[in-house]
Amino acid sequence: MKNLTTNLTLAAALTLAMSAIGTVAHAEDAATPEHAVSYNVAVTSDYRFRGVSQTRLQPALQGGADYVNNPTGLYAGVWASNIKWIKDAKGGSDIEIDLYGGKRGEIAKDVSYDVGGLYYFYPSNDLNPSANTFEVYGQIGFGPAYAKYSVSTTNLFGFSDSKQSGYFDIGLNYDVAQGYMLNLHAGHQEVRHNGAASYNDYKIGVTKDFGVVTVALAAVKADIEVPAPNGKNTAKTGLVLTVSKTF
Repeated sequence: MKNLTTNLTLAAALTLAMSAIGTVAHAEDAATPEHAVSYNVAVTSDYRFRGVSQTRLQPALQGGADYVNNPTGLYAGVWASNIKWIKDAKGGSDIEIDLYGGKRGEIAKDVSYDVGGLYYFYPSNDLNPSANTFEVYGQIGFGPAYAKYSVSTTNLFGFSDSKQSGYFDIGLNYDVAQGYMLNLHAGHQEVRHNGAASYNDYKIGVTKDFGVVTVALAAVKADIEVPAPNGKNTAKTGLVLTVSKTF
């Protein structure tokens, strides 16, 4: 919030101090509604999930909606994207729909938490086991840095006997200068009972909010080979450009 006393003289500031405090408090209450709903849309040159392309290194159109109850920190949302990997696996579906909900808040100054669950739903997929996956997650934030752990309560994305597979990731989203945000990420995916499918992934990028849209450019890679039908490794190092808008 802007400093309301920037242009006041010292004498005026002292005179108005108590009334200004009350005014700011009321303004903050008015600016933070109890219920908030937002929508988001994005176009990306390659939908990467945990370092692996979900669209065979091709573009994706994405969008979703979020609800937040500000007094409690409870939230819920839905998000969707086109995909290709299930059809590549002869599974039929060409869309991913994510349904999620949880609770976030502050433990202490600059220390935050986020806990919840996320269901990855692939309509009409006929993989066996099903690609549909549910994960629970917990995240601790330390200022611009975070550490997060997600664990599946179902089989993980079509892998047999893979319940309780875990994904651990750490990251940093740091405002470096003039609204440019540095994005750093490293993660490790463990596929339970399938060590050959476990791997690490990395990302380094920058994000800039231009007001009209937000633009992000990132270099992404995973240290595993995931071949597509055309022979390309969908986990190879690549640049991903994303243009998004939240309203």
